[in-house]
Amino acid sequence: MDFDVPPELVELQATVRQLAQERVAPRAREIDLDEAYPQDLFELFVETGLTGLCIPEEYGGSGAGILGLTIAIEEVAKYSNAAALILLLTRLPTGSLLIAGSEEQKRKYLPSIADGAQRAAFGLSEPQAGSDVMGMRTRAVADGDDWVLTGTKCWMSGVVQADWYCVFAKTGPADSRAHDSISVFIVDRETPGLSIGRTDKKMGVRGVDTGELILDEVRVPAANVVGEIGGFRICMLGLNAMRPIVAARGIGLAEGALMYAVEYAKSRAAFTETIADMQGIQWRIAELATEIEAARLLTYRAAWMADRGQYNKKWVPYLSMCKYYATELAVKVSNHTLQMLGAAGYMQDHPMELYYRDAKQLTIVEGTSQIQLGLIAKGVLDHDLWWD
Repeated sequence: MDFDVPPELVELQATVRQLAQERVAPRAREIDLDEAYPQDLFELFVETGLTGLCIPEEYGGSGAGILGLTIAIEEVAKYSNAAALILLLTRLPTGSLLIAGSEEQKRKYLPSIADGAQRAAFGLSEPQAGSDVMGMRTRAVADGDDWVLTGTKCWMSGVVQADWYCVFAKTGPADSRAHDSISVFIVDRETPGLSIGRTDKKMGVRGVDTGELILDEVRVPAANVVGEIGGFRICMLGLNAMRPIVAARGIGLAEGALMYAVEYAKSRAAFTETIADMQGIQWRIAELATEIEAARLLTYRAAWMADRGQYNKKWVPYLSMCKYYATELAVKVSNHTLQMLGAAGYMQDHPMELYYRDAKQLTIVEGTSQIQLGLIAKGVLDHDLWWD
Protein backbone atom coordinates (compact mmCIF):
# COMPACT_ATOMS: atom_id res chain seq x y z
CA MET A 1 0.00 0.00 0.00
CA ASP A 2 1.56 3.26 -1.17
CA PHE A 3 0.11 6.61 -0.10
CA ASP A 4 2.73 8.68 -1.93
CA VAL A 5 1.58 10.85 -4.82
CA PRO A 6 3.58 9.99 -7.97
CA PRO A 7 6.64 12.26 -8.46
CA GLU A 8 5.24 13.84 -11.64
CA LEU A 9 2.08 14.84 -9.79
CA VAL A 10 4.10 16.20 -6.85
CA GLU A 11 5.83 18.44 -9.39
CA LEU A 12 2.47 19.43 -10.86
CA GLN A 13 1.19 20.26 -7.39
CA ALA A 14 4.16 22.52 -6.67
CA THR A 15 3.79 24.31 -10.00
CA VAL A 16 0.05 24.92 -9.62
CA ARG A 17 0.49 25.98 -6.00
CA GLN A 18 2.90 28.72 -7.06
CA LEU A 19 0.62 29.83 -9.92
CA ALA A 20 -2.33 29.94 -7.55
CA GLN A 21 -0.46 31.99 -4.96
CA GLU A 22 0.99 34.45 -7.47
CA ARG A 23 -1.76 34.76 -10.08
CA VAL A 24 -5.06 33.41 -8.77
CA ALA A 25 -5.08 34.74 -5.19
CA PRO A 26 -4.69 38.41 -6.20
CA ARG A 27 -7.65 38.10 -8.60
CA ALA A 28 -10.13 36.22 -6.39
CA ARG A 29 -11.92 39.19 -4.84
CA GLU A 30 -12.04 41.13 -8.10
CA ILE A 31 -13.61 38.17 -9.92
CA ASP A 32 -16.28 37.93 -7.24
CA LEU A 33 -17.11 41.64 -7.26
CA ASP A 34 -16.99 42.25 -11.02
CA GLU A 35 -18.56 38.90 -11.94
CA ALA A 36 -16.59 39.08 -15.20
CA TYR A 37 -15.14 35.93 -16.73
CA PRO A 38 -11.41 35.76 -15.80
CA GLN A 39 -10.07 35.38 -19.31
CA ASP A 40 -6.56 36.09 -18.06
CA LEU A 41 -6.68 33.04 -15.79
CA PHE A 42 -8.13 30.87 -18.53
CA GLU A 43 -5.20 31.91 -20.75
CA LEU A 44 -2.79 31.19 -17.89
CA PHE A 45 -4.22 27.70 -17.53
CA VAL A 46 -3.87 27.16 -21.27
CA GLU A 47 -0.26 28.38 -21.32
CA THR A 48 0.70 26.10 -18.46
CA GLY A 49 -1.07 23.05 -19.91
CA LEU A 50 -3.66 22.78 -17.15
CA THR A 51 -6.60 22.66 -19.56
CA GLY A 52 -5.19 19.42 -20.95
CA LEU A 53 -4.56 17.59 -17.68
CA CYS A 54 -7.44 15.12 -18.00
CA ILE A 55 -7.13 14.72 -21.79
CA PRO A 56 -5.12 11.65 -22.92
CA GLU A 57 -1.84 12.31 -24.68
CA GLU A 58 -3.09 10.91 -27.99
CA TYR A 59 -5.67 13.73 -28.08
CA GLY A 60 -3.32 16.56 -27.19
CA GLY A 61 -3.42 16.47 -23.41
CA SER A 62 -0.88 15.52 -20.78
CA GLY A 63 -2.67 12.39 -19.59
CA ALA A 64 -2.45 13.37 -15.91
CA GLY A 65 -5.91 11.91 -15.44
CA ILE A 66 -8.53 12.61 -12.84
CA LEU A 67 -5.98 12.50 -10.01
CA GLY A 68 -3.83 15.11 -11.75
CA LEU A 69 -6.82 17.39 -12.32
CA THR A 70 -8.00 16.83 -8.75
CA ILE A 71 -4.63 17.94 -7.37
CA ALA A 72 -4.54 21.03 -9.60
CA ILE A 73 -8.08 22.06 -8.71
CA GLU A 74 -7.37 21.66 -5.01
CA GLU A 75 -4.54 24.18 -5.26
CA VAL A 76 -6.54 26.72 -7.28
CA ALA A 77 -9.64 26.38 -5.07
CA LYS A 78 -7.64 27.52 -2.04
CA TYR A 79 -8.12 31.03 -3.42
CA SER A 80 -10.87 30.99 -6.06
CA ASN A 81 -13.59 28.47 -6.69
CA ALA A 82 -14.54 30.31 -9.86
CA ALA A 83 -11.05 29.72 -11.26
CA ALA A 84 -11.23 26.09 -10.12
CA LEU A 85 -14.52 25.74 -12.00
CA ILE A 86 -12.75 26.70 -15.23
CA LEU A 87 -10.52 23.67 -14.80
CA LEU A 88 -13.42 21.41 -13.82
CA LEU A 89 -15.12 22.30 -17.11
CA THR A 90 -12.31 20.63 -19.03
CA ARG A 91 -13.61 17.27 -17.74
CA LEU A 92 -17.35 17.53 -17.09
CA PRO A 93 -18.46 18.04 -20.74
CA THR A 94 -15.73 15.77 -22.14
CA GLY A 95 -16.46 12.88 -19.79
CA SER A 96 -19.08 11.28 -22.03
CA LEU A 97 -16.72 11.46 -25.02
CA LEU A 98 -13.85 9.98 -23.06
CA ILE A 99 -16.03 7.10 -21.89
CA ALA A 100 -18.11 6.33 -24.99
CA GLY A 101 -17.25 8.74 -27.80
CA SER A 102 -16.22 7.55 -31.24
CA GLU A 103 -12.64 7.98 -32.37
CA GLU A 104 -13.82 10.66 -34.79
CA GLN A 105 -15.56 12.58 -32.00
CA LYS A 106 -12.54 12.39 -29.72
CA ARG A 107 -10.17 13.65 -32.40
CA LYS A 108 -12.53 16.46 -33.36
CA TYR A 109 -13.40 17.81 -29.91
CA LEU A 110 -10.80 16.80 -27.31
CA PRO A 111 -7.62 18.45 -28.69
CA SER A 112 -9.33 21.85 -28.82
CA ILE A 113 -10.19 21.56 -25.11
CA ALA A 114 -6.62 20.57 -24.27
CA ASP A 115 -5.05 23.52 -26.13
CA GLY A 116 -7.71 26.04 -25.13
CA ALA A 117 -8.97 26.68 -28.63
CA GLN A 118 -12.46 25.79 -27.45
CA ARG A 119 -14.47 25.52 -24.27
CA ALA A 120 -17.46 23.31 -23.52
CA ALA A 121 -20.41 23.00 -21.13
CA PHE A 122 -22.65 20.24 -19.83
CA GLY A 123 -26.42 20.29 -20.31
CA LEU A 124 -28.34 17.92 -18.04
CA SER A 125 -30.51 19.88 -15.59
CA GLU A 126 -33.80 21.53 -16.52
CA PRO A 127 -36.21 23.80 -14.62
CA GLN A 128 -38.42 20.79 -13.78
CA ALA A 129 -35.62 18.23 -13.66
CA GLY A 130 -32.74 18.82 -11.28
CA SER A 131 -32.06 15.81 -9.09
CA ASP A 132 -35.00 14.11 -10.85
CA VAL A 133 -33.10 13.75 -14.10
CA MET A 134 -35.64 11.40 -15.64
CA GLY A 135 -38.19 14.20 -15.55
CA MET A 136 -36.37 16.10 -18.30
CA ARG A 137 -38.55 17.47 -21.12
CA THR A 138 -35.96 18.26 -23.77
CA ARG A 139 -36.81 16.04 -26.75
CA ALA A 140 -34.71 14.69 -29.59
CA VAL A 141 -36.73 13.47 -32.56
CA ALA A 142 -35.22 11.53 -35.46
CA ASP A 143 -35.55 13.23 -38.85
CA GLY A 144 -33.74 11.35 -41.60
CA ASP A 145 -30.07 11.10 -40.65
CA ASP A 146 -30.41 13.91 -38.11
CA TRP A 147 -31.90 14.46 -34.69
CA VAL A 148 -33.92 17.60 -33.91
CA LEU A 149 -33.59 18.84 -30.32
CA THR A 150 -36.11 21.10 -28.59
CA GLY A 151 -36.08 22.19 -24.96
CA THR A 152 -34.34 24.31 -22.34
CA LYS A 153 -31.38 23.42 -20.13
CA CYS A 154 -30.63 25.45 -17.03
CA TRP A 155 -27.93 26.05 -14.40
CA MET A 156 -25.23 25.34 -16.98
CA SER A 157 -21.82 26.51 -15.81
CA GLY A 158 -19.80 28.07 -18.60
CA VAL A 159 -22.83 28.31 -20.89
CA VAL A 160 -21.84 31.74 -22.21
CA GLN A 161 -18.21 30.86 -22.86
CA ALA A 162 -18.75 27.42 -24.41
CA ASP A 163 -18.12 26.59 -28.07
CA TRP A 164 -19.97 23.28 -27.83
CA TYR A 165 -22.27 21.50 -25.44
CA CYS A 166 -22.76 17.95 -24.19
CA VAL A 167 -26.57 17.80 -24.11
CA PHE A 168 -28.92 15.11 -22.81
CA ALA A 169 -32.37 14.70 -24.35
CA LYS A 170 -35.20 12.20 -24.41
CA THR A 171 -35.19 10.02 -27.49
CA GLY A 172 -37.89 7.74 -26.09
CA PRO A 173 -41.48 8.56 -25.10
CA ALA A 174 -41.90 11.96 -23.44
CA ASP A 175 -43.36 10.46 -20.28
CA SER A 176 -40.86 7.60 -20.05
CA ARG A 177 -38.72 7.31 -16.95
CA ALA A 178 -36.60 4.50 -18.35
CA HIS A 179 -32.88 5.19 -18.59
CA ASP A 180 -32.75 4.00 -22.20
CA SER A 181 -35.11 6.85 -23.13
CA ILE A 182 -32.32 9.44 -22.78
CA SER A 183 -29.39 9.95 -25.13
CA VAL A 184 -26.28 12.14 -25.34
CA PHE A 185 -25.56 14.65 -28.11
CA ILE A 186 -22.70 17.00 -29.00
CA VAL A 187 -24.22 20.34 -30.06
CA ASP A 188 -22.03 23.02 -31.63
CA ARG A 189 -22.55 26.63 -30.54
CA GLU A 190 -23.22 27.94 -34.04
CA THR A 191 -25.97 25.44 -34.85
CA PRO A 192 -29.16 27.27 -35.97
CA GLY A 193 -31.86 27.34 -33.30
CA LEU A 194 -29.42 27.34 -30.38
CA SER A 195 -29.31 30.40 -28.15
CA ILE A 196 -28.27 31.48 -24.67
CA GLY A 197 -31.18 32.38 -22.40
CA ARG A 198 -30.99 34.18 -19.08
CA THR A 199 -27.84 34.08 -17.00
CA ASP A 200 -28.20 33.60 -13.27
CA LYS A 201 -27.39 35.99 -10.44
CA LYS A 202 -25.52 33.75 -8.05
CA MET A 203 -24.78 33.77 -4.34
CA GLY A 204 -21.20 32.70 -5.00
CA VAL A 205 -18.78 31.21 -7.53
CA ARG A 206 -19.23 34.31 -9.64
CA GLY A 207 -17.24 35.03 -12.79
CA VAL A 208 -18.06 31.84 -14.70
CA ASP A 209 -21.55 32.38 -16.13
CA THR A 210 -24.29 29.96 -15.22
CA GLY A 211 -27.54 30.07 -17.18
CA GLU A 212 -29.90 28.65 -19.75
CA LEU A 213 -29.30 26.94 -23.07
CA ILE A 214 -32.32 27.17 -25.36
CA LEU A 215 -32.77 24.58 -28.11
CA ASP A 216 -35.39 25.49 -30.71
CA GLU A 217 -35.54 22.69 -33.29
CA VAL A 218 -31.76 22.37 -33.29
CA ARG A 219 -30.67 19.91 -35.95
CA VAL A 220 -27.82 17.61 -34.90
CA PRO A 221 -26.23 15.01 -37.21
CA ALA A 222 -26.28 11.36 -36.18
CA ALA A 223 -22.48 11.53 -36.05
CA ASN A 224 -22.86 13.72 -32.95
CA VAL A 225 -24.65 11.07 -30.91
CA VAL A 226 -22.27 9.93 -28.16
CA GLY A 227 -22.35 6.17 -27.79
CA GLU A 228 -25.69 4.69 -28.77
CA ILE A 229 -29.25 6.00 -28.66
CA GLY A 230 -30.50 5.25 -25.17
CA GLY A 231 -27.05 5.73 -23.68
CA PHE A 232 -28.02 7.57 -20.51
CA ARG A 233 -25.74 5.24 -18.56
CA ILE A 234 -22.88 7.24 -20.10
CA CYS A 235 -24.05 10.28 -18.15
CA MET A 236 -24.07 8.39 -14.86
CA LEU A 237 -20.62 6.94 -15.45
CA GLY A 238 -19.29 10.38 -16.33
CA LEU A 239 -20.76 11.94 -13.19
CA ASN A 240 -19.45 9.10 -11.04
CA ALA A 241 -15.94 9.74 -12.33
CA MET A 242 -16.38 13.47 -11.62
CA ARG A 243 -17.00 13.07 -7.89
CA PRO A 244 -13.36 13.51 -6.77
CA ILE A 245 -12.95 16.53 -9.06
CA VAL A 246 -15.86 18.31 -7.37
CA ALA A 247 -14.58 17.15 -3.98
CA ALA A 248 -11.25 18.80 -4.75
CA ARG A 249 -12.97 22.17 -4.94
CA GLY A 250 -14.28 21.57 -1.43
CA ILE A 251 -10.94 20.44 -0.04
CA GLY A 252 -9.11 23.40 -1.54
CA LEU A 253 -11.67 25.86 -0.18
CA ALA A 254 -11.47 24.29 3.29
CA GLU A 255 -7.67 24.40 3.25
CA GLY A 256 -7.59 28.02 2.08
CA ALA A 257 -10.10 29.13 4.70
CA LEU A 258 -8.37 27.34 7.56
CA MET A 259 -4.91 28.57 6.62
CA TYR A 260 -6.14 32.15 6.47
CA ALA A 261 -7.98 31.87 9.78
CA VAL A 262 -4.96 30.33 11.52
CA GLU A 263 -2.66 33.14 10.45
CA TYR A 264 -5.25 35.68 11.57
CA ALA A 265 -5.68 33.92 14.93
CA LYS A 266 -1.92 33.95 15.54
CA SER A 267 -1.77 37.72 15.05
CA ARG A 268 -5.05 38.84 16.67
CA ALA A 269 -4.56 39.95 20.27
CA ALA A 270 -7.38 39.38 22.71
CA PHE A 271 -7.53 39.15 26.52
CA THR A 272 -3.74 39.63 26.93
CA GLU A 273 -2.95 36.78 24.50
CA THR A 274 -3.71 35.88 20.91
CA ILE A 275 -6.79 34.06 19.73
CA ALA A 276 -4.53 31.17 18.73
CA ASP A 277 -3.46 30.74 22.37
CA MET A 278 -7.00 29.87 23.41
CA GLN A 279 -7.68 26.17 23.91
CA GLY A 280 -11.13 26.35 22.34
CA ILE A 281 -9.66 27.78 19.13
CA GLN A 282 -6.85 25.23 19.14
CA TRP A 283 -9.28 22.36 19.46
CA ARG A 284 -11.37 23.73 16.60
CA ILE A 285 -8.27 24.06 14.42
CA ALA A 286 -7.27 20.48 15.22
CA GLU A 287 -10.76 19.16 14.45
CA LEU A 288 -10.97 20.92 11.09
CA ALA A 289 -7.42 19.97 10.11
CA THR A 290 -8.16 16.31 10.86
CA GLU A 291 -11.33 16.37 8.78
CA ILE A 292 -9.54 18.04 5.88
CA GLU A 293 -6.95 15.27 5.85
CA ALA A 294 -9.70 12.63 6.02
CA ALA A 295 -11.41 14.29 3.04
CA ARG A 296 -8.12 14.37 1.13
CA LEU A 297 -7.58 10.65 1.64
CA LEU A 298 -11.11 9.82 0.52
CA THR A 299 -10.77 12.07 -2.51
CA TYR A 300 -7.32 11.00 -3.67
CA ARG A 301 -8.36 7.36 -3.36
CA ALA A 302 -11.52 8.04 -5.37
CA ALA A 303 -9.53 9.85 -8.07
CA TRP A 304 -7.08 6.95 -8.24
CA MET A 305 -9.99 4.55 -8.57
CA ALA A 306 -11.62 6.60 -11.32
CA ASP A 307 -8.38 6.65 -13.28
CA ARG A 308 -8.43 2.84 -13.08
CA GLY A 309 -11.91 2.79 -14.59
CA GLN A 310 -13.57 2.00 -11.26
CA TYR A 311 -16.62 4.24 -11.62
CA ASN A 312 -19.43 1.78 -12.29
CA LYS A 313 -22.11 0.75 -9.74
CA LYS A 314 -19.77 -1.33 -7.61
CA TRP A 315 -17.57 1.65 -6.81
CA VAL A 316 -20.23 4.37 -6.52
CA PRO A 317 -20.28 4.46 -2.68
CA TYR A 318 -16.57 5.28 -2.52
CA LEU A 319 -16.89 8.00 -5.15
CA SER A 320 -20.00 9.52 -3.60
CA MET A 321 -18.40 9.51 -0.15
CA CYS A 322 -15.61 11.85 -1.20
CA LYS A 323 -17.99 14.28 -2.90
CA TYR A 324 -20.41 14.31 0.02
CA TYR A 325 -17.79 14.57 2.76
CA ALA A 326 -15.49 17.11 1.14
CA THR A 327 -18.22 19.51 0.04
CA GLU A 328 -20.09 19.41 3.35
CA LEU A 329 -16.73 19.93 5.04
CA ALA A 330 -16.18 23.06 2.94
CA VAL A 331 -19.41 24.47 4.35
CA LYS A 332 -18.41 23.53 7.90
CA VAL A 333 -14.88 24.94 7.67
CA SER A 334 -15.98 28.20 6.03
CA ASN A 335 -18.55 28.63 8.78
CA HIS A 336 -16.18 28.01 11.68
CA THR A 337 -13.29 29.99 10.22
CA LEU A 338 -15.51 32.99 9.57
CA GLN A 339 -16.54 32.79 13.22
CA MET A 340 -12.88 32.74 14.28
CA LEU A 341 -12.46 36.17 12.70
CA GLY A 342 -15.56 37.53 14.38
CA ALA A 343 -16.88 40.76 12.88
CA ALA A 344 -13.82 40.98 10.64
CA GLY A 345 -14.78 37.69 9.00
CA TYR A 346 -18.11 39.16 7.92
CA MET A 347 -16.43 41.98 6.01
CA GLN A 348 -14.99 42.00 2.50
CA ASP A 349 -11.63 43.05 3.93
CA HIS A 350 -11.05 39.32 4.43
CA PRO A 351 -11.89 36.38 2.16
CA MET A 352 -13.94 34.47 4.73
CA GLU A 353 -17.36 35.66 3.58
CA LEU A 354 -16.35 34.76 0.00
CA TYR A 355 -15.38 31.25 1.08
CA TYR A 356 -18.66 31.03 3.01
CA ARG A 357 -20.76 31.95 -0.04
CA ASP A 358 -18.81 29.77 -2.46
CA ALA A 359 -18.90 26.66 -0.29
CA LYS A 360 -22.64 26.08 -0.42
CA GLN A 361 -22.71 25.64 -4.19
CA LEU A 362 -20.52 22.57 -3.89
CA THR A 363 -23.13 20.64 -1.91
CA ILE A 364 -25.67 21.18 -4.71
CA VAL A 365 -23.88 20.79 -8.05
CA GLU A 366 -23.39 17.44 -9.81
CA GLY A 367 -25.53 15.56 -7.34
CA THR A 368 -26.67 17.14 -4.08
CA SER A 369 -25.44 15.89 -0.73
CA GLN A 370 -28.76 14.13 -0.30
CA ILE A 371 -28.34 12.32 -3.64
CA GLN A 372 -24.84 11.23 -2.54
CA LEU A 373 -26.18 9.92 0.76
CA GLY A 374 -28.79 7.92 -1.11
CA LEU A 375 -26.14 6.41 -3.38
CA ILE A 376 -23.90 5.54 -0.45
CA ALA A 377 -26.76 3.94 1.45
CA LYS A 378 -27.81 1.93 -1.60
CA GLY A 379 -24.24 0.71 -1.94
CA VAL A 380 -24.24 -0.51 1.65
CA LEU A 381 -27.68 -2.10 1.31
CA ASP A 382 -26.56 -3.89 -1.87
CA HIS A 383 -23.27 -4.93 -0.20
CA ASP A 384 -21.22 -3.03 -2.82
CA LEU A 385 -19.67 -1.47 0.26
CA TRP A 386 -19.39 -4.09 2.97
CA TRP A 387 -16.84 -5.11 5.57
CA ASP A 388 -17.41 -8.84 5.82
